Amino acid sequence: MGTTVRILREADIRAVLDMASCIDACERAFAAYSSGRAELPDVIHLDVPEHRGEIHVKAGHLHGEPYYALKVASGFYATDPPAVDGMVVVFDAATGAPAAFLLDHGFITDLRTGAAGGVAARHLAPDLVRRVSVIGTGAQARYQMDALAVARPGFGEVRVWGRNADHAARCVADLRDRPSLPEACTYDVAATVEEAVDGADVVVTCTASREPLLRREWLSPGAHVTALGSDGADKQELDPGVLASADLLVVDSRAQCARIGELHHALDAGVVKREDTVELGEIAAGTEPGRTSPEQFTACDLTGVGVQDVAAAALVMTRAGQAGEAVEL
Repeated sequence: MGTTVRILREADIRAVLDMASCIDACERAFAAYSSGRAELPDVIHLDVPEHRGEIHVKAGHLHGEPYYALKVASGFYATDPPAVDGMVVVFDAATGAPAAFLLDHGFITDLRTGAAGGVAARHLAPDLVRRVSVIGTGAQARYQMDALAVARPGFGEVRVWGRNADHAARCVADLRDRPSLPEACTYDVAATVEEAVDGADVVVTCTASREPLLRREWLSPGAHVTALGSDGADKQELDPGVLASADLLVVDSRAQCARIGELHHALDAGVVKREDTVELGEIAAGTEPGRTSPEQFTACDLTGVGVQDVAAAALVMTRAGQAGEAVEL
């Protein structure tokens, strides 16, 4: 007897996934991971240097859930805009049989990455966020603002910096037209990173930088920084002093961030220790506190963990109903 597998395409997936629900699902997944209730293998990285291609393979399983998932996501940066693609394969956790192919073209990765920033903002950002800084002009500049609008609605100013002025202007124009963001908010291009982060309550870095862009002396007391560009050992957005001076230093995965995240560079510099960190899932589970005062300077290193993909894929499976195509294997 054959196995029935559902094939869901990007339109099917976009119809059932929203940012607020994905933030909640990722928060539960982080809590499960940090509580020992999840399986998370190491990330597989594959480069295609002649086309500036980066491929990440991630997988995960949440104990007791009906599915586990494997995600392949790619970005090829020799084109403008970059060619981003991917898919998620969902398996029955009881038998290992394939249950669905989610042909999302990278949408699940984009949404769940934004959602992780939303979880971080929910627990670490100041209660009142007025000014926001975005360092980077790619897809996450948009999705991180969508998530922040869920976690801290009502911010009034966003400043965007990017190496390419045209890309920064395009990003600002897109943010102005994004229906999820506050209507009264203003959006502007900053000439420098320092100008972008001046007076910001929340700073999001989402670049592919291989060298530090952000320095601690540029940041305001009580600010929160979410860094998500460092998903490989050679990538770095933050000067190690940013992590060293954090009153609360949070990571999505202690082990993974020590290998490939901003934490990796701070450890190498000898300015922090692994035991100085708190996992976001520990905060989500209530075993560690998040921000406890307006004066705290907080930083969060997000490298992306497979349980986020499992959480988003499970939402799709729950909500999709009979959408898509059923295929007998």
